Amino acid sequence: MAANRSQGSFYTLFLAACTILSAGIYLSGGLGMLLVVIGILGILGSLFAMMKIKSDEGKTAVKPGPEGMKWVGAAIALAGWVVTIIGANVISSTGGRIVLALVGIGVSLFGILGILPAAFNKNAVWKS
Repeated sequence: MAANRSQGSFYTLFLAACTILSAGIYLSGGLGMLLVVIGILGILGSLFAMMKIKSDEGKTAVKPGPEGMKWVGAAIALAGWVVTIIGANVISSTGGRIVLALVGIGVSLFGILGILPAAFNKNAVWKS
């Protein structure tokens, strides 16, 4: 993620702020509210700082690819999880649930590992 020192610093701030925010949500009372406020301020500060240094990065290496293929890959990945969740609620036997869960995971992996890389690599920089 971090290509230079300032990106690494702001990303570290973002992760620390997310951790503090989570602790604030978990705790109750005044200390919890204080941690929530500190976490939100840290997240916002790191995001604004990342946007400020975004102009220093330069041009992206990936050319635009086929938008439809990206949406199809994402939809197939989502459909796999839908199959898994619906299968767990519809079928009462453990074996049937396992089978549908494996089918859903397989469909999701096909979308994630089969279709999405092909869509993103269609116009890759090394192919031109």
